[in-house]
Parts: sequence; structure tokens; C-alpha cells
Amino acid sequence: MTAVLPSLAMALLCLLQAGAEVPVQPGFNSEKFAGTWHVVAAFSNCSDFLKMKDVMMSSITTISFTPEGDLDMNVIWPLPDRCQKVELLYHQNGQAGHYVGTSQGQRDTRVVETDYSSYAVTYEILRSEHEFSIGMQLLTREQDVNPQLLEKFIELIPTMGLTKDMLAVLPKTGECQEGAGWHAR
Repeated sequence: MTAVLPSLAMALLCLLQAGAEVPVQPGFNSEKFAGTWHVVAAFSNCSDFLKMKDVMMSSITTISFTPEGDLDMNVIWPLPDRCQKVELLYHQNGQAGHYVGTSQGQRDTRVVETDYSSYAVTYEILRSEHEFSIGMQLLTREQDVNPQLLEKFIELIPTMGLTKDMLAVLPKTGECQEGAGWHAR
């Protein structure tokens, strides 16, 4: 499972230094990718993320795909006083695994790597009126994260030109199970 991430870190570093685009999982299979994921770690230079990262908890993300190949994402974020449900729709951008959306600015999201059954790494660029930010997320099918996988994810931070203080390893929670205290946004 974690054997591929070291090569991913090197590939990203080389591509970014060369000014190339971040790659998408070769042969991305949306059927295998669909389902429930837990966001267990993330890093970003987004100002909102940096303000909230120390109080964030693992979220539950349910992914499905439209017949046109667009990504439909339902995210449940545990907040201090409630569970926030956010529904997002991203349109396929030329190839499976690469999506764009307009929620809170222009978002360019890519599934960089996944084994479909246990982990995925996603990359996102956010452009808004006030900010340009980048970030990555580590998703797992279970709330527990393999320590070696987490370490390989952390090694990706400098490949994005970011620093380890921009990392949030999100504690798991059971507070936001389906239907419990949700508020849609």
C-alpha cells in the first residue's frame, strides 16, 4: 500500500520544479473510487484552513459520480457545536480523476494516487478573489491511518513548496454519523 508514495513524492518534486502539472492517477476508475472516505490528514496554505486546522477533526466524505463522469461529493465536518454537511459538485476536466468546481472560488481537484481499497491522495488548487492556495488531503477508507502511510504523506509537504506547520493530522470522531445533528450548507 505505501510502496508507491515514495515515488510519488519524488515525481511531484521533479514535476513541480519543472513547472509541470500535478499528475492524475493513471487509469483512474471512478467506480472503484466511489464510496465513503475519511479525511485523516491535510496540508494547505489556505488562510481559512490555517486558522481552523488545530480544531479540525476527521470528516466523512461520500463520493459518487454522475453518468457524465462528474464528481458528486458529500462532506460531513464535525464542528464544535454541530455537524456541517456540505454538498459539492465537480465537473470532469478532460480526464477521469481531474475535476473543477466553483464552490467558494475556482477549485481544481485531482486524485493523484489511490489504491481504491485503503487510501487516496488528492491535490487541490483554490482560486478566489482574495487568495490562491494549494493543498493535499490523505483519505482512507477507515478512520485509522497507517503510520507509514501518514509519514509518506507528510514527506509530500515540501514538494508543494509548503511547510510542516501547514499540516493537520485530524483526530477521528464518531460524533457526526449520518443524520445526527447535521446542518446543510
